[in-house]
Amino acid sequence: MVYESMYPVARFLYMTLPSNEAAGAALLAVIFLLSVVVYKLGFAKKLPFWQNFIIGIFLLVGGFVLTFLAIFLPVVEGLLIAALILVLYKIRLWREKRENAAS
Repeated sequence: MVYESMYPVARFLYMTLPSNEAAGAALLAVIFLLSVVVYKLGFAKKLPFWQNFIIGIFLLVGGFVLTFLAIFLPVVEGLLIAALILVLYKIRLWREKRENAAS
């Protein structure tokens, strides 16, 4: 009954993985990886390793909070859409730079 109110990614993980702990860990991993991708595509600058490490820790801590919210809210889906938009933006930016360099 609870599965019906979950969003698709969380429902898929909780229904297919053998235990709730494994599903929660997988959901945390998905959220963390998508958060890193969105950060790298949209906000990252060249930083020293230790600063990137600290940012990664904060992304992981935020991922714990988002994991609890992702059970009944579209967190993973929102991160996927954000990543897709940023990928399209980076492709367009790359094409414009290539065209400007050619002319």
